[in-house]
Amino acid sequence: MSLITDWKTKENVLLVRLSGELDHHEAEQFKKEWQTMIKETKTEHVIMNLEQLTFMDSSGLGVILGRYKEIKQRDGEMVVCSISPAVKRLFELSGLFKIIRLEENESFALLRLGVAS
Repeated sequence: MSLITDWKTKENVLLVRLSGELDHHEAEQFKKEWQTMIKETKTEHVIMNLEQLTFMDSSGLGVILGRYKEIKQRDGEMVVCSISPAVKRLFELSGLFKIIRLEENESFALLRLGVAS
């Protein structure tokens, strides 16, 4: 199964919904799309909804970490929400939750970033 991305913006927040698998076959294209979206939408913050993401490997983690660094350079924040159990375990093992906040769903994530849902 391939990766399906859904991009939305709400004020200064880029909402990224992922479904499928984020692995080394998909990572480079996803990275390019994400960088383009950040530039075109003048994004300050990112919310990643990973509810439908069934698999992710280390190359996916690398893409997320790289975009986290870009957002931090803009004094922004990245929030993950609605994460599937398998992907949540990978985030925990990698230590990403030490730098990226986890929220229950998109509404809570938007509230966290000061945007009314």
